[in-house]
Amino acid sequence: METLLVFLEIVMINLLLSGDNAVVIAMAGRRLPPEQRRRAVWWGAAAAIVLRCVLTLGAIALLNVPYLQTAGAFLLFVIAYQLLADKKDKAEHSRAASTLAGAVWTIVVADFVMSLDNVLAVAAVANGDTILLIIGIVMSIPIIIWGSSFIMRMLDRMPGLLYLGGGLLGYTAAEMALGDPAWKSYAHLLTFEAEKLIPIMAVAILLVIALWMRKKSQTE
Repeated sequence: METLLVFLEIVMINLLLSGDNAVVIAMAGRRLPPEQRRRAVWWGAAAAIVLRCVLTLGAIALLNVPYLQTAGAFLLFVIAYQLLADKKDKAEHSRAASTLAGAVWTIVVADFVMSLDNVLAVAAVANGDTILLIIGIVMSIPIIIWGSSFIMRMLDRMPGLLYLGGGLLGYTAAEMALGDPAWKSYAHLLTFEAEKLIPIMAVAILLVIALWMRKKSQTE
């Protein structure tokens, strides 16, 4: 019974935390030709799974390294901005964003950053049980693949959802930075309300800057 409960916890963690990986794959691959989209999804999903396998070995140690999560959060914030700004009328940017290699590289970098929280959560729930750890990693495969394919189709139909996806990445980045052990000694300076408000403010700033840069690039 206890094993079943742990298994169900791992299922819920993967449903909740694999969503942002699927969003990145969908956003990065949305401008690829149709025949390359499936390849981007599979390569991106494969990268996410391999990264999770590697990170599982030292997830707790990695997340205890001061400023690592902050650096990762900054990188994820930049990726979210680039996906939102998307200066597609500029030839050089369009060419980079429309290649399979460029899309896969964006996916790999973002997946590396975002796989940390997923791996740590699953490792904590599994409590050292190797079989449950493997199950947790394997389960994320269909979630990422099917999720990213579905989101990509939705972005085709409703491009405005791009900002929702970008906002999700920005929110994830802010939460990662706040969870950095380097800032624990300053945690008492923030009220509970302020801590919850910071990720929302980060999303607002990200969207304002991205929209401004996008509008600016269209007028040039």
